[in-house]
Amino acid sequence: MPAHTHANRRPRLARALAAAGVAAAALALPLVGATGASAAPAATATATVYPDNLDGWIRQSLDVMAQHGIPGSYDGIYRNIMRESSGNPLAINNWDSNALAGTPSKGLLQVIDPTFAAYHVPGTAFDPYDPVANITAACNYAAARYGSIDNVFGAY
Repeated sequence: MPAHTHANRRPRLARALAAAGVAAAALALPLVGATGASAAPAATATATVYPDNLDGWIRQSLDVMAQHGIPGSYDGIYRNIMRESSGNPLAINNWDSNALAGTPSKGLLQVIDPTFAAYHVPGTAFDPYDPVANITAACNYAAARYGSIDNVFGAY
C-alpha cells in the first residue's frame, strides 16, 4: 500500500470538495492547513445601522449609553427631547439666562457648552449639535444629577 503523503491527500480532498458542492467547499477551505482542535471559524461583527432621524439617534444613544453604564429609557429621552427642542437637532435658545450669560443651550436636549464638555461620552462626536453626542452627554449629566434622564420632567 502506498504511503499517504501530504501531496497525495490534496487531490483526494479537492475531489471530495468538488463532489460535496460549492457551499461545503466554502465552509471547509478555511480549515485546510489548520492544525488540531485550535481552528475555529472566524467571528464576524456586524455594525448596527441607525436611521438618520430622531428614532435612530435615540436608539444609537441608548446603545452608547449601555456601553458606558448610563441609565435611561427611550421614553424618557423622547419626552425630554420633545419638551426641549421638539426634535430639532439645531435648536438653540438665545433668550434664557444661559444665553444672556453668553452660553446658549443647544441641540436636541438643550445642553450648554460647559455641560456638554464635562459630560461628553467617548465614542461620540465632540459637537453639541450632533444628535447622538447631544443626547448621550445630556443623559450622562442627568444620570449624575438626577439618577437618570427618566427622572427629568422639566427644565434641568
